[in-house]
Amino acid sequence: MAERGGLARRSVGGSRFLYDSFDAAQARIEASERVAEARREALDYRLARIEAGLERLERRLWLAVYGVAAAVLLHGALALLDLAG
Repeated sequence: MAERGGLARRSVGGSRFLYDSFDAAQARIEASERVAEARREALDYRLARIEAGLERLERRLWLAVYGVAAAVLLHGALALLDLAG
């Protein structure tokens, strides 16, 4: 009876050695997915930092453009005042 139970167990559940390689492969796939997710999160973080830096740079450039425009207008206004006076 014990042998018959053993045979029945194998035919229903199979040998654990048959499924160990599948479990290892599944574990490797899950680990790869976790690594890929961590890399994606790191990439998203870095991209957010780059975008924030670009926004700051853009603000500084516009400030410089407005500063130059103001200096040119001021120089022109002073030249007009000098001609009128």
